[in-house]
Amino acid sequence: MDSLYSKIRWAVISMEQKEFGQRLAELRIQKGVSARDMSLSLGQSAGYINNIENGVNFPSMSVFFYICDYLGITPKDFFDTDTGNPTKANELLAVCRRLNDAQLDNLLALAKDLK
Repeated sequence: MDSLYSKIRWAVISMEQKEFGQRLAELRIQKGVSARDMSLSLGQSAGYINNIENGVNFPSMSVFFYICDYLGITPKDFFDTDTGNPTKANELLAVCRRLNDAQLDNLLALAKDLK
């Protein structure tokens, strides 16, 4: 029984690592930086980010926060996979905060047209 539980637990962890790695790769590519350059910028070995993206390991919590900072996103943005490019979404939101109601109505109408 313990062996079966361990195998199931490992499968779930592996799936989560794969999804984590895929999200990291997606966000890194959007930033336009190589895995090697990102690893070195974070003060890690050249293959560090590549190992995370390939599901070999997870970053520590402190390195995860550095990764988010490097990507210019929040941890919430990292896990919000419904937002394809959180950096641009956050930039748009910042611009929207400075608009008046009429401008927001125009932007909203335009956005609805883009669907």
